[in-house]
Amino acid sequence: MSPAPTRFHDPRSTKHHFVDSVLVRCPRCERIAHVVPRADAEPGVRPGMFDPRGLACRACGLSRTWADRSVTFSGGSLAPARDPYFRLPLWLQTETRHGWLWAYNLEHLELLRQFVAASLRERDPWYEHGRKMTYVARLPAWIKSAKNRDEVLRAVDRIRATVTGC
Repeated sequence: MSPAPTRFHDPRSTKHHFVDSVLVRCPRCERIAHVVPRADAEPGVRPGMFDPRGLACRACGLSRTWADRSVTFSGGSLAPARDPYFRLPLWLQTETRHGWLWAYNLEHLELLRQFVAASLRERDPWYEHGRKMTYVARLPAWIKSAKNRDEVLRAVDRIRATVTGC
């Protein structure tokens, strides 16, 4: 008897759910830096997309503030991705023969890993109320394809290996 399939149920999140903490490449030292909501935000309240953000690099001490009113999300997998606030290259990304694979943070990367690794992918029916075009639904076809599963999982592992103690 074959083993039970690995199941994945779409949590109906969008890429907006992952921008509370973004790992980027520091513009000064080229090491890992964090883009997070400013510390002066209200405690216990989830920050809004347009709330002020801070960029902090533990390696070189770089610190910057973002308080603009425009957010630009990276589109697609044809080019390297950038964070929506400072427009810096994401730390968690790699190029594959099909395109760029990227994530904003480790939670985002883990969701991608769970989706790709699952042989049974479930989501709510289209007639259910709520968001229809979730992060998972908007993934490029080459990531969703079962024939690319091993390659995409290897790429996710390569990305994950670049993070040490952040």
